[in-house]
Amino acid sequence: MRVLLKARMDTEKGNEAIHNGTLPKLIQEFVEQTKPEAAYFTSDQGKRTAYLVFDMQDSSQMPVISEPFFQNLGAEITYTPVMNLDDVQKGLSQLGR
Repeated sequence: MRVLLKARMDTEKGNEAIHNGTLPKLIQEFVEQTKPEAAYFTSDQGKRTAYLVFDMQDSSQMPVISEPFFQNLGAEITYTPVMNLDDVQKGLSQLGR
């Protein structure tokens, strides 16, 4: 299932992770592990935030994916199922049958 992972990072822990090199390593590990179709980085409510879209094969991946963000960045994590245009069109074509 395609999901959007939102990781809003604690500022102090994020600062520390930048200074000690943890943040780029964590992002690289995530990319290697999940092969995201999109990765965006911005601020949300004044905190560093990553929006990462990837295919989650099984919900048992959630702890493996989330814990590095929790433990190293004090991040607030949310997972949201999402669709791309093809998914929406496929779903809409099945309405009214």
